[in-house]
Amino acid sequence: MNITSVVWKLLLVFLLPLNVVAQVLPVEGGKLNYRIIGFSFQGSVAGTQCRLEIAEGHYNNVDSFRKNIVVTRKCEKNRVVAEVPLFGKEYTWRVTYPDANTAQEALHHFTTLQVPNVDTAHMRLRVLQQAKKYKDAYVFVDGNRVLYDMKGNAVWFLPDNFGEFEHMKKELRDMKVSPQGTITFLIGASIYDMDYNGNVLWKGPDRGMVSGGAFEGYHHEMTRLPNGHYMVLGEENSLLDVNEAKNGKLVLKSGRENLSDSAKKNFIKAGIGTVIEYDSKNNIVWSWKASSWLPGSDLIYYIEKTSPPALSLHENSFFFDSKEKVVYLGIRNLSRILKIKYPEGTVLASYGETYKPGVPEDGNGLFCRQHCCRESANGDLYLFDNHYCTAHTMPKLIVMEQPKDGPGTLKEKWEYTCTIDSPAAKMDYSFPMGGGVMELPDHSFFSCMGSTYSKVFIVNRDKEILWSALPEVWNERAKAWGVNYSYRASILTTRADLEHLIWGEKINEVL
Repeated sequence: MNITSVVWKLLLVFLLPLNVVAQVLPVEGGKLNYRIIGFSFQGSVAGTQCRLEIAEGHYNNVDSFRKNIVVTRKCEKNRVVAEVPLFGKEYTWRVTYPDANTAQEALHHFTTLQVPNVDTAHMRLRVLQQAKKYKDAYVFVDGNRVLYDMKGNAVWFLPDNFGEFEHMKKELRDMKVSPQGTITFLIGASIYDMDYNGNVLWKGPDRGMVSGGAFEGYHHEMTRLPNGHYMVLGEENSLLDVNEAKNGKLVLKSGRENLSDSAKKNFIKAGIGTVIEYDSKNNIVWSWKASSWLPGSDLIYYIEKTSPPALSLHENSFFFDSKEKVVYLGIRNLSRILKIKYPEGTVLASYGETYKPGVPEDGNGLFCRQHCCRESANGDLYLFDNHYCTAHTMPKLIVMEQPKDGPGTLKEKWEYTCTIDSPAAKMDYSFPMGGGVMELPDHSFFSCMGSTYSKVFIVNRDKEILWSALPEVWNERAKAWGVNYSYRASILTTRADLEHLIWGEKINEVL
């Protein structure tokens, strides 16, 4: 026996078992929360014309199976993605080869689950304008807890796989795909990272190590960073000295301090935000407290507007520029964006509303009560401007140029005023909460309007609407469809991004 034959035999010994133990997906009898499915199977497909066949129904007989095939796909690899027609159905599938034998043509079974969120008699995403571009995109809608294609068809829903809460009774926020091909979101005050199948991969520790209280008070936004860490907004347990505030001073104390009953009368709870970064093992990598910036700021004039004095910043968004090492923090109640140096924590710039004695709140002519501040590909800032300082006005998408040197001020470069589509225009809408915007690869914007009219849409820089849709829920009492509130929405711009999510692979495109 020559050396070459020995090497080949050794390779066969080590390589052949890899095909034998290859995992078959979906697992036998699997109950799936999606219709777009990743199939993987044993056997080699190189140089063959193998074929995936899917039949509606549960079959153990090949002849019965063949009569009910609804999906057929060619396979170029040991895995393929295919879509089945309906939720709430049983399916049988197999892979065939030109030289197939009985073992290679084994029948496998799974079921797609049905919940009210994907039942179009109960909840839907009604397309207002068909897609002119991004026709192969997919959209997560927070309020519906569903992933839709651009025709408004539900293809995935958030399963109740958690056990520790009845998630349908708690508000879901900020559901989006991470760079690692996972799904992150908040439900109530809990933060999660999970896979396409609904398996929880990570949950925020919530031990109050930063806040000083029993919990971290997670809220509004949670993001998985390119390095695999998690960043989230929290709230510090702080107390505002009312008497000092009346004297024109901003004095905060830790909420952990033991105060006498008489001292408690002089303090009120202050909503002061935090930003926390965790690694995958729940270690705190970095944190920042707004309380470190407040002393000596103009916020004393904000406090003077309220009687009795109160302080609630309501941070609602952040964006981490890992290359430039800065964090942008959006503070809704102050109509303010802070630019924070990372990891030092020093405030490099404060954009937006500036409070002065006797001057009414006006958003400083830029934005008011905004949501979802982001940095564009070219370094501009953009955000969803709720425009809530002026009554009966529509929200806007705004792009602003940052000053090149020093703190300076922002300069508006582009804006788009959101619209209400008929017949909903007959109603009186306001936009105090929610809303989001994200820049797409061609520099168009994907947006959700939030509040009482949570339309989702894509608009390009020429202000042409490329697609729009409205999340709705059926009101049985009124026998009519109504808008279903969604805090935010997000988008997968390509089919490839969806397939990365299905297989749990890193998404190369920055979302």
